[in-house]
Amino acid sequence: MKPIFLIVISFLSFHTNGTAQTISPTQETEVLVIGGTASGICAGLQSARLGVNTIIAESTPWLGGMLTAAGVSAFDGNDSMPAGIFGEFRNKLFLHYGGSKKVSTGWVSNTLFEPHIGDSIFKIMAKAEKKLTVKFNYDFIKVNKNADTITGILFYDKINQKNILIKAKRYIDATELGDVLANAKIPFDLGMESNDVTKEQVNKNGANDIIQDITYVAILKDYGKPQPLIKRPINYDSLEFDASNSSFYKDSTRKKPTVDAIMMLKYGKLPGNKYMLNWPIYGNDIYLNVIEKTQKERTILLEAAKQQTLRFVYFIQKDLGFKNFALADDEFDTKDKLAYYPYYRESRRVKGLTRMLIQHISTPFETELPLYRTGIAVGDYPVDHHHKKNTKAPQHLDFFPVPSFNIPLGSLIPHSSNNLIIAEKSISVSNIVNGTTRLQPCVMQIGQVAGLLAAQSIIDGVAPKNISVRKVQQVLLDANGYIMPYVDVDQHNKYFKAVQKIGATGLLRGLGVPKGWANATYFQPNNKVSFNDFLKTWNLKYTYPFTIQKHDMTIDDAVYFASVLSGKDKSQVQISFAKQWEILGLNNFSLQRPITKIELAAILNEYDVFNSFDVDIFGFILK
Repeated sequence: MKPIFLIVISFLSFHTNGTAQTISPTQETEVLVIGGTASGICAGLQSARLGVNTIIAESTPWLGGMLTAAGVSAFDGNDSMPAGIFGEFRNKLFLHYGGSKKVSTGWVSNTLFEPHIGDSIFKIMAKAEKKLTVKFNYDFIKVNKNADTITGILFYDKINQKNILIKAKRYIDATELGDVLANAKIPFDLGMESNDVTKEQVNKNGANDIIQDITYVAILKDYGKPQPLIKRPINYDSLEFDASNSSFYKDSTRKKPTVDAIMMLKYGKLPGNKYMLNWPIYGNDIYLNVIEKTQKERTILLEAAKQQTLRFVYFIQKDLGFKNFALADDEFDTKDKLAYYPYYRESRRVKGLTRMLIQHISTPFETELPLYRTGIAVGDYPVDHHHKKNTKAPQHLDFFPVPSFNIPLGSLIPHSSNNLIIAEKSISVSNIVNGTTRLQPCVMQIGQVAGLLAAQSIIDGVAPKNISVRKVQQVLLDANGYIMPYVDVDQHNKYFKAVQKIGATGLLRGLGVPKGWANATYFQPNNKVSFNDFLKTWNLKYTYPFTIQKHDMTIDDAVYFASVLSGKDKSQVQISFAKQWEILGLNNFSLQRPITKIELAAILNEYDVFNSFDVDIFGFILK
């Protein structure tokens, strides 16, 4: 009987409530995405589109994470860089509502939508992928590991009330708080690093465990006629929200508000006469650090966030007099009609192969590690930290000025795991940088690349940490992604990919400009090419054999560089070069005239300059 007893025991496990649960037969797939968040759905879609069997396991009934289940149904940034699945999803929103102007309803964003519409679009997108399966109401329990390799993930199926073990070749942590990497005992950072560590010269208060404020979002609806007040919340005091708007301003020691009640609500106005309540100024932001708590402990602590939001709703109905407003009855299927979970602005941050610092945004071309050459996602939003509800936190980090930027591939790959990839807000960045990479367009792109990296590493038969940077970037470009944040050569430009590629070599560089809500980096396509600047990168791979000093590169110089890339003599290349120039639709072929940046990008792309200047995970050019 002993062997039989051992077999039975092997199928027993425990859910977090302590009761024994029988594990159903193990499920297997190639890629397992834990979390159907904004990152998670994009990861699953991209992995499946590469022909790899993929499962998304999500704890709620919805897809989209902070964009839908957490109620923050608006995009912050990237209005001019609609990269990859983010741009695809946005186009579907435009189609649903009847154009971009129909979703430009509030002033927090150019694109706002109803959370349930976002969820439905994601579900339609997921259903269209034959290689993708979504498991809803699956709570993550624990990681099974063998040394540095994950062998399976245990979930609790809330519908069927049983434990499920799923095995895969690659795993993606797309949870909101980095729960998988923590359970797998993978090193991470949490809170603010010391300036001595990052050298960022931004946070000079020293290391601490402070994270950003969170928000339990509510969606209000204008019903067009008076609605009953919600039940008066416990400990309600209208003065809690004094100075949230100029229509209710009594305490002059608080900063004078710049908007009235109507403008405050229009901040998050959605289509369908709805209003997203995500107001940081004496509104429903709250400081709660629940990251290192158990799920049970989180639920108890988060009740305080829920109560604050309910008090804010009551304040709007009763004290501001919006009698026609009430919680939307057609959004979240929850008892209190609040979002399925709060808007988490910060999570654990993995210790990755590379860590992105503010220097990689502010001076990308001058940093010790040229990580910009490994870019896989782009963003243009300022560094935006919410710390108003915690007086111990630095108060100078909201809208810290930066140019637009790209995110390096190595930030998704942990140091100490063979088959785990990190997505959502848990990538390897500093606390300061998280203030911009956390935003929705970035997180969606991060998820798409996580799915790409997982699937492509399986296809290529290599560990994620050993995959070719250029392979990932090429597949991403083919999937309408961005690898460089150049706003003045968009996807409609026929030389878009050429500019993206030559930008990633460092042979031609852009100019970053902080601009507030929509920062930019300009490629300056019609500028002349600095010959000496070009040579600085060229000489990292090839040796330029002539002694010459001049300002502008000519088309004749470009013929020489093309000949080196093709491995042929310049005289052999010149005729084919001229023909290719014409085929590309370039004009005014004259060997002695200065060449423009976009002309050089277009023509050298035909000689595979991108792969000739191959790079490692740190951005160094391979010899």
